[in-house]
Amino acid sequence: MKNIEDVIISVQNVSKEFVVPTEKKGSLKQHLITFGGRQKNKKFGALNDITFDVCRGEFFGIIGRNGSGKSTMLKLLAGIYQPTKGRIKVNGNLTPFIELGIGFNPELTGKENVFLNGAILGLSEKEVIAHYDEIVKFAELKKFMNMKLKNYSSGMQVRLAFSIAMQARNDILLIDEVLAVGDVNFQRKCFEEFRKIKKNGKTVIFVTHDMQSVMEFCTRAMLISDSRVVEIGDPEDIAEAYLRLNNDNSNTEDASNTGKRWGNKKATINYIKIGAVSKDTITITAECEYKKDVESPVVGFSIKDPLGHKVVESNTLWNKVVLDDYKSGTKLNVTWEVANIFTNGRHTVTMALAGSSGTEFFDWWEDAGSFIINKNIPTSASTLPKQEINVKVSK
Repeated sequence: MKNIEDVIISVQNVSKEFVVPTEKKGSLKQHLITFGGRQKNKKFGALNDITFDVCRGEFFGIIGRNGSGKSTMLKLLAGIYQPTKGRIKVNGNLTPFIELGIGFNPELTGKENVFLNGAILGLSEKEVIAHYDEIVKFAELKKFMNMKLKNYSSGMQVRLAFSIAMQARNDILLIDEVLAVGDVNFQRKCFEEFRKIKKNGKTVIFVTHDMQSVMEFCTRAMLISDSRVVEIGDPEDIAEAYLRLNNDNSNTEDASNTGKRWGNKKATINYIKIGAVSKDTITITAECEYKKDVESPVVGFSIKDPLGHKVVESNTLWNKVVLDDYKSGTKLNVTWEVANIFTNGRHTVTMALAGSSGTEFFDWWEDAGSFIINKNIPTSASTLPKQEINVKVSK
């Protein structure tokens, strides 16, 4: 049973609604036609009857699919939004890592923005001076601090904003998908900082899609779906519940997918499916259909990790699998079995159909399917063992 004095955040029966217009007025004519008339609006329920407590020193994860209400919950805790119903009580000072860089002035230099953003976060000039070198070193921007911020890339701006925000050592940190930005090395540094925060007993509310991070850092987690709480409990249990919730969308992808596609359409991929993900192998199947007569075509696949880096790829040409010449109307069933050597998280599959040389593309389907890995031992992409990938093609 929780001691009431240990509760640092209390959320009781909180709902949040937004009012959105039902009609878009995209032109001056539309504005004039409806001038003086009543705007038609509807209510959108972003969160519905949310209740949870967070105790001092907890690393509390909030997970859910896009649009489930995670970020809205974080903005309610930060005071950016006010609840439509219910009550939120926060017993401490907050540092929100939500929209990093709010308050940055693009006409000022990086150095000037350190002092500006530090002041917005409640740091004194003396504190900023004391931590300035640490901020610059963490952001890896020493050569660029006298450059105007408008010339920074978005990644550089986020690194600077994160590095400044880390110095505002308040009681509670609200973190929203910070690790989705920056390169791999910077993300690694963020993880190290998280480990220090956890060791120091800070209270953290952490919104993420990365189940590996949830299981490594969180002491408890909450799963939200369709604006409601599904489950609160042990991070591993919540991660598994999230995977179950995503199973239909993750393991079977068809032609309704929104991945980018291009090619001359001499052949098309009708569908791609990811079968059961075992601890040893992942099986990917697809159906292809040839619209023109083709000679000895090539079929290929690749898989990207949760950060978008290509981990493994293969095709029939590399595997010395010589396909026949196919007439228009021929359908092929393709199976690709690959060793499960992947890190935890969501991985995406790309498939391509090409001519015999491998340079004329009939159908390239980027991110055609996806699957989620859970409980694997993380493996660096640079140290992946060599493996044989077999591609079987049958009529």
